[in-house]
Amino acid sequence: MYPHIEPFNSHQPLPSSSEVTIIGGGIIGVSTAYWLASRGIPVTLIEKGEIGAEQSSRNWGWCRSMGRDVAEIPLALASLRLWDSWQNKIGEDLGFQRSGVIYACETPKQLQQQQDWLASASTYGAQARLLDKPELQRMLPQSSACEWAGALYSPGDGRAEPQRASAIIARAAQRLGATIVTGCAVRGLDIEAGQVRGLYTERGLLRSSQVVLAGGAWSTLLCANLGLRLPQLKVVASVLRTAPMPGGPELAVGASRYAFRKRQDGGYSIAQRNGNLAPITPDSFRYLRDFLPALSKQFSEVRLRLDQRFIDELRQPRHWPMDSASPFEHCRVLDPQPSTAILAEAQAALIKAFPFFRDMRIEQSWAGVMDVTPDAIPVIGPVESLPGLYLSTGYSGHGFGIAPGAGHLLADLIDGSQPLVDPSPFAYSRL
Repeated sequence: MYPHIEPFNSHQPLPSSSEVTIIGGGIIGVSTAYWLASRGIPVTLIEKGEIGAEQSSRNWGWCRSMGRDVAEIPLALASLRLWDSWQNKIGEDLGFQRSGVIYACETPKQLQQQQDWLASASTYGAQARLLDKPELQRMLPQSSACEWAGALYSPGDGRAEPQRASAIIARAAQRLGATIVTGCAVRGLDIEAGQVRGLYTERGLLRSSQVVLAGGAWSTLLCANLGLRLPQLKVVASVLRTAPMPGGPELAVGASRYAFRKRQDGGYSIAQRNGNLAPITPDSFRYLRDFLPALSKQFSEVRLRLDQRFIDELRQPRHWPMDSASPFEHCRVLDPQPSTAILAEAQAALIKAFPFFRDMRIEQSWAGVMDVTPDAIPVIGPVESLPGLYLSTGYSGHGFGIAPGAGHLLADLIDGSQPLVDPSPFAYSRL
């Protein structure tokens, strides 16, 4: 079921030209538009469907530095500071608060893994600590956390509201001068002498010498039409939300079989941390060699599935002319069905660990499609073989929390400013 998202009304026509054009109206795209517009750079964002309608509104709403790959920690910490700033000055309530995040260590092995992570991550500025059983019982009196071996706790991490954030940031970007056009698909790029000169859209040509592709799960397909190889796979995550439940935990908690965070409306978003689905598609075979080293690590949290998506994507063209409809016009919004089985497993495990949730009333469930790279680290930066094209994609389920910093970093790279953080871990060339 489609989540209830904040409406965004765009009546702006497609301009004839723009200094920078962004493809994709998820939270990464609108954050990039915000930072470019804040510097007075003419920027246009084009979205084939609606702002924040795909994974940007369907994620858990966690804003965390804890548990990140060490390459992402500086960007995650910078993003938390920017969330603070936005919450105070952007003019609308993003629901951001540093309520803290806990990762349950249900076995001694898991506790050792988190100890190892903390020893490495602390050198990058991560601010987390291990909790023993008495501390857990004091912090989570609604739970049976005393049965855990321990936990990793980050008091500075928090949460925001995915169903609202993208539209709010988009409106803030508009107020700063950004042009945002929805319901308009980009078919491809106009390239002259090996340089980006513009974009072909369903409404005509837009001249632009710098283009940001922030297309999430769609990015690989658009790159394929440009002759660029971008190894990403789609992973489907299911989420449910409850009616308001007074008196519950404020902390976001992740365990092996469940994860939850409190919502601004007083309910909870609940998912299964190790219960994502990886549909087998033609790209699974195209990029098999890229993903093989990650299968036992990053992909321990996914379940392979063969379904109609394989046939659908097999029939989907990877190349198309600019004067006819593209795949992006045939499907405006990726809206997969949630897995009732996975959500039922999460509910059962959560109720066992937190009896507080026994009487939860489910108000809605949905699924979203994550764009996942082989190393689970995003691509943020230029495509050196095609001057004028920048990528901001492959966020692997981490994009919502680090979007403020990711947008800032890409704006830095575009206008030549001192980068917010070292951009080298996110280079396209590593893939």
